[in-house]
Amino acid sequence: MTETQTKTSSPEFRAAAGAMDGLREDLFRHVFAYRPLPPLSPEGRFIRRLPDGPKRAVVWAPHALVLFAAFLVMMAGFSEWEYRFLMGVVPAIPVAMTLIRPVAAFWASMVATVFCGILGSDGLWGPSAFMAQVVVLVVVAARTRPRTAAWMWLLTLFFGMLLEGGEPSITAPVVTLSAFALLVVAVVQIRRDAEREVTVQRTVTAVERDRRTLLEERTTIARELHDVVAHHMSVVAIQAEAAPYRVENPPPELEQAFVTIRENAVAALTELRRVLGVVRAEDYEAPDAPQPTLAALDGLLDNVRETGLETEKVITGAVRELPQGVELSAYRIVQEALSNSLRHAPGASARVELGYVLGGLGLRVVNGPPRGLVKPSPGAGHGITGMRERVAMLNGEMTAQATDDGGYEVAVFLPVPLSEQPERPESGGAAGGNADTVVIDRDGRA
Repeated sequence: MTETQTKTSSPEFRAAAGAMDGLREDLFRHVFAYRPLPPLSPEGRFIRRLPDGPKRAVVWAPHALVLFAAFLVMMAGFSEWEYRFLMGVVPAIPVAMTLIRPVAAFWASMVATVFCGILGSDGLWGPSAFMAQVVVLVVVAARTRPRTAAWMWLLTLFFGMLLEGGEPSITAPVVTLSAFALLVVAVVQIRRDAEREVTVQRTVTAVERDRRTLLEERTTIARELHDVVAHHMSVVAIQAEAAPYRVENPPPELEQAFVTIRENAVAALTELRRVLGVVRAEDYEAPDAPQPTLAALDGLLDNVRETGLETEKVITGAVRELPQGVELSAYRIVQEALSNSLRHAPGASARVELGYVLGGLGLRVVNGPPRGLVKPSPGAGHGITGMRERVAMLNGEMTAQATDDGGYEVAVFLPVPLSEQPERPESGGAAGGNADTVVIDRDGRA
């Protein structure tokens, strides 16, 4: 039939043609295809709990069950008075064939039924043929799909009625028992496929959610860094424009150099805004104030204390000014860690530790276990992802894990090369003092 005829035919005719195509696909094409029954997965729900020795044996349980069924079929055939060997072995062969060639085993079972019906004294469905046909239908249906099981059941019905002269009562026990067995197999298969599909969808959803979370965090970091870099580029452009006026009668070469510096700074700022414009949300408004640094950490801790979280800040090493990107990332990490403490450990206390070392900044935020009657609220999983993105951007290291007392700890190290560290001011004070340790209590007093 041509494609045009198929399109113009009636729906009933197309349904019948599709059914016949399904029959040919399931039971006639690749009849002798080699499809060995695989062992069970050792990572199954129950098998993975077994010791290694029994586990290696249990994975072959389906093969053992099929061979045991073949043995029972053979024993049933031996109960015949005549041709007991053939009446037992011939029906048992198709049962064993289901392990390697399931579709061929179904047709072999049909041939074995005719063979036993001719030699036996119990008619078409003797004990061995009866058992063999039911076992083959169940095993083949379990190894294929529900549509194949339906075709095999219908063929068994027509086959039995044809050989018995149209009398359905003789074939009725076989088709009735096999119908119930195939129904159970089909339900199990449908449920298994549904569970597999749900698992796949959950995996895809989790991957997409993690990817979306990662992109959101990277977008947030890009926006903040844009504000930082834009501020510095603007300062460079302004200083380059004002520098020639600070020198009396500057040479033309110097004026031209400052003009070039200003033009490059403005061009870089324009390109930066153009590129970062694609990651800004439509309702995003750039902050009027500069991005926060570690100098604003006390204000953050005061706000957190007002919400009921007891906090303590400990500073070790000589406090100094760090690159603005490092200070911004450190501030955001502390902010997110404290937010997680409020969300996941209500009633607990938190401790923020800053360690200024020669090679960078060490940061540690640890909270105790939740206390009180307030239940922890689940989060979206953005916090840890955002922290890791900021640390990875600065080539740092981070660990986030539960503590022995039921709390949680976030430890970060942000490296700062000596060439990137701002020079210390010559005067004393917090920025350039020599104090090794500064402890801030829960009330914010040194």
